Amino acid sequence: MAMAVVCVSSSCTFHTNRCKLSSKPPVAAAAVPSSRPNKMRVPFDLKEGQSRIFHELPSGLSMEVIVQKKKNEEKNVEKKPALVFVHGSYHAAWCWAQHWLPFFSHFGFDCYALSLLGQGESDAPSDSVAGTLQTHARDVADFINRNFASPPILLGHSFGGLIIQYYISNLGSDKFEENLYPMLRGAVLVCSVPPSGNSGLVWRYLFSKPIAAFKVTRSLAAKAFQTSLSLCKETFFSATMEDHIVKRYQELMKESSRMPLFDLRKLNASLPVPSVPNGPLEVLVLGAKNDFIVDAQGLKETAEFYGVSPVCVEAVAHDMMLDTSWEKGAEVILSWLNA
Repeated sequence: MAMAVVCVSSSCTFHTNRCKLSSKPPVAAAAVPSSRPNKMRVPFDLKEGQSRIFHELPSGLSMEVIVQKKKNEEKNVEKKPALVFVHGSYHAAWCWAQHWLPFFSHFGFDCYALSLLGQGESDAPSDSVAGTLQTHARDVADFINRNFASPPILLGHSFGGLIIQYYISNLGSDKFEENLYPMLRGAVLVCSVPPSGNSGLVWRYLFSKPIAAFKVTRSLAAKAFQTSLSLCKETFFSATMEDHIVKRYQELMKESSRMPLFDLRKLNASLPVPSVPNGPLEVLVLGAKNDFIVDAQGLKETAEFYGVSPVCVEAVAHDMMLDTSWEKGAEVILSWLNA
């Protein structure tokens, strides 16, 4: 069966207008002062208009949140939903703050990028791994439940997309107490790990692209991307990205992942994500043509799971929000949001 993929190749440009936060706190509740010692030895310097706060979870641990508010809205204009961004493995809130937070705030959206526990500047639990699919989803849900009066839109990248898929699977479920998983306005899955997990991706690579399979395993499982600049570029970025930029992101990735995001064996045992008959919200499944990690079949699987057609963006790699043509994916999402 032919795969229904829409390829986007427009070369749009975007110039960010600097915007400042209002005098009001970025979020209403559960925010604690940001005067804390840096956990990352290579800190990410916030851009103009951004602030760093910390959301305290019921456990007492705090998650880093980078906030960028929209510019003052015109009167009589419909209020746009907030955007909440969830990163994947080896990343943190900074990966959204580089390009996409300025972009979407410029177009009228309040933006909140989370660092999951054990990642970025967030606190780390007393365990060997940062959490499970369930605990990470509950942490995201707690942030939404305590800080938003209206349903936001969740955007997740790579394994962050899988966390959002688990969140969606629990919407409206009567087995949880009310508001444990607050309703969403929509969800965007960016180069997301499919509902069955990453094992299918690995096996397909082993049989069809053994050299690529070796590189992916060495890069991610063995963390060789942290020391090999060329492997880091091949894994996450386009070949045209300048080495000094790749080096900067490589350093941030290394410092972002002080502990593994998941125990992959336990994670795969808990998959696939439960199906959602008559899905309760709209989902955009967005992939990258030059993705070295999530292949076309993985993109198709995720899209079919939600009954939508995937959108595959040309000439971008796995880290779509950081890549040289980062605005291509952002433009697709903006169009979907406005529609």
